[in-house]
Amino acid sequence: MARAPKAQNDRPASRRVGALSALWPFVRPHRATAFAALLALTLTAGISLILPLAVRRVVDGFDVGSALLDEYFGAALMIVALLALGTGLRYYLVTRLGERVVADIRKAVFDRVIGLSPSFYERVMTGEIVSRITTDTTVILSVIGSSVSVALRNMLLMLGGVVMLLLTSAKLTGLVLLLVPVILIPIIGLGRRLRVLARENQDWIAASSGSASEALQAAQTVQAFTHEAATRAEFARVTEESFISARKRIATRAVLTMIVIFLIFAGVIGVLWIGARDVESGVMSVGELVQFVIYAVLVAGAVGALSEIWGELQRAAGATERLAELLAAGDAIRDPAEPVPAPRPARGAIALEDVTFAYPSRPDQSALRDVSLSIRPGETVALVGPSGAGKTTVIQLIQRFWDPAKGRVTLDGIDLRHMDRDDFRSQIAIVPQDPVIFATTARENIRFGRPDASDTEVEAAARAAHAHEFLMALPEGYDSQVGERGVMLSGGQKQRIAIARAILRDAPVMLLDEATSALDAASEHAVQQAVDQLAQGRTTIIIAHRLATVKKADRIVVFDGGEIVAEGTHDELVADGGLYARLARLQFTEGIAGDSAFERVYSRQ
Repeated sequence: MARAPKAQNDRPASRRVGALSALWPFVRPHRATAFAALLALTLTAGISLILPLAVRRVVDGFDVGSALLDEYFGAALMIVALLALGTGLRYYLVTRLGERVVADIRKAVFDRVIGLSPSFYERVMTGEIVSRITTDTTVILSVIGSSVSVALRNMLLMLGGVVMLLLTSAKLTGLVLLLVPVILIPIIGLGRRLRVLARENQDWIAASSGSASEALQAAQTVQAFTHEAATRAEFARVTEESFISARKRIATRAVLTMIVIFLIFAGVIGVLWIGARDVESGVMSVGELVQFVIYAVLVAGAVGALSEIWGELQRAAGATERLAELLAAGDAIRDPAEPVPAPRPARGAIALEDVTFAYPSRPDQSALRDVSLSIRPGETVALVGPSGAGKTTVIQLIQRFWDPAKGRVTLDGIDLRHMDRDDFRSQIAIVPQDPVIFATTARENIRFGRPDASDTEVEAAARAAHAHEFLMALPEGYDSQVGERGVMLSGGQKQRIAIARAILRDAPVMLLDEATSALDAASEHAVQQAVDQLAQGRTTIIIAHRLATVKKADRIVVFDGGEIVAEGTHDELVADGGLYARLARLQFTEGIAGDSAFERVYSRQ
């Protein structure tokens, strides 16, 4: 279900257009381009201010003779040519700068969020992040590639035009300037409202994107539970809220534009009426009045454009704030300032020392309580127990996706918190319960385990995972596209690709979270042989509900309620007569597998 945007009073106060200053670090490396664009912009603005002088000369020079008149028109033509050249150059430089800056922002935001720990993704939906990277940066592109340039040009025109108006007629200019406070009042008042609505609109767009992303990623589940109508209704609701928010923003901007344009041109008309009387009385020439009119129109147009651009800048400020939030997002898991080098290669000794941990979303419910577990290099240890017992939490702590609230987790005696995550994670390979398959070829999915692996090594890993046969049967073999999230593969095929990926990684530590859960009996037996061979000389931690897959483990650790309740070999635990023995009896005598067996054990207690 899509979450509604936060209420405005739940957000930090907006920094208004000042939020755009956060873009400067991305513009700074391209200062030369920005400076060149500014020069071209200044050139075009200056030429625009010269044109009215040429027009005045032409109007007042109709009686100077044809030769001089031809020179006036020739000069005007040259000015227009320079204006066209400067405008084209400005467009190229500014648009190129905008595309470059937005590309850098997108990369920076993605680089930041891809490395954030799972606690961040408990708070923010991936669809919202995608919306910020796409929609919000598109708004910024519009501002950098167009609005800022237009705003600066119109500001120069406005300031230069006011100076030229003063030189043309101080009296008429004074009357024009009296209109400025009247125009600024609605710009400031409605501009504040526009800023709030722009931020709200962007938030609803992100919520709509998040709703669509969540539903599309689970399209088969939605269809299987005949939930299409409810999902459509939810997406329609969020999208409609986005439209309503946009409609309010558009209406506010339209009202602002109407008010400003009316006030500007009504004032201009009034001033022109006075100017016409001055021409009639001989105080100023016709050419001077035409010159004043052109400058007045330039200034009025510049002010009107600035009022519209102000709304765009407010909207971009909101988008910049949202992107800045991602760039500044805090992460509970940080690498140390002076990391200890990870052992290379690692021996594979793993220890949890008096570890207590609770997920941030459930702070009052400990996932692990005072757990101490020592795994020797090269040892194969199986973790068993009911769902929620803490097995997967152990796997996540070993990868340092979370830090324990108490105690520590070590690799070869070194606290994980003292090493760079990339450094020690390179010593670990994992096969998750739900294998992640990317929308690329089967070969590249396996090579994800070690990007520099050769094709021969990729195929050797696939053979070891018993994936070679079905891969060769695909239309293009290893180079066949497997679709988004591997939709063109069966569950067992995806699992074997994930196992091949882990085999290719050739890491000293192997983490297998229900690695054979999606396989049929024949495939499970074949893959189990590959896993047994792979485990030789490596520290291997296996999570499994089917005990047949862990009988050969050097040691089995039984978890229950976040605590270790028993450990030993399969035979020792069966002889002990505890939870594991009852579970084994159910699975091996009644053929009940997985969590259902644990449920049966608890129901009989």
